[in-house]
Amino acid sequence: MKNILASIITILLFNCKGETQNKEKEKSFEITKTEAQWKAQLTDMEFYVLRQAGTERAFSSPFNSNKKEGTYVCKGCDTPLFKSKHKYNSGSGWPSFDREIKGNVAFSTDRDLGYIRTEEHCATCGGHLGHVFSDGPRNTTGKRHCINGVALKFVPKQ
Repeated sequence: MKNILASIITILLFNCKGETQNKEKEKSFEITKTEAQWKAQLTDMEFYVLRQAGTERAFSSPFNSNKKEGTYVCKGCDTPLFKSKHKYNSGSGWPSFDREIKGNVAFSTDRDLGYIRTEEHCATCGGHLGHVFSDGPRNTTGKRHCINGVALKFVPKQ
């Protein structure tokens, strides 16, 4: 009985969201649209990821194997987010970059899974991109920006 009670308390503690987390996600962005406007612009999966902080299935993005030179931009507003020269194969199943284009990616704290992660958003429209981890290439930044491919568009280098 004590174990069950301890488990319930632990689950409640890790799943409660404080006001700080809610305020982090309520930032105002340069581009704002209604839910209906976003749904008209995006596919169901794009809306799920960008506007509802969803995650696409691992290894489902064609960008995993894209080796062309260019820039990855936000699918919601075309803000340049990542350069192809900073993309690498992390083996995680999602397009990964060792750095973002400074000023174009915003960060917040994500506690949705019961532990703290750093969530990434487009700094212009607030679209959810993915998360950043500290297990990236040690010879560069040490960061792994693990990004949903469906949140991106690729613009080839001219």
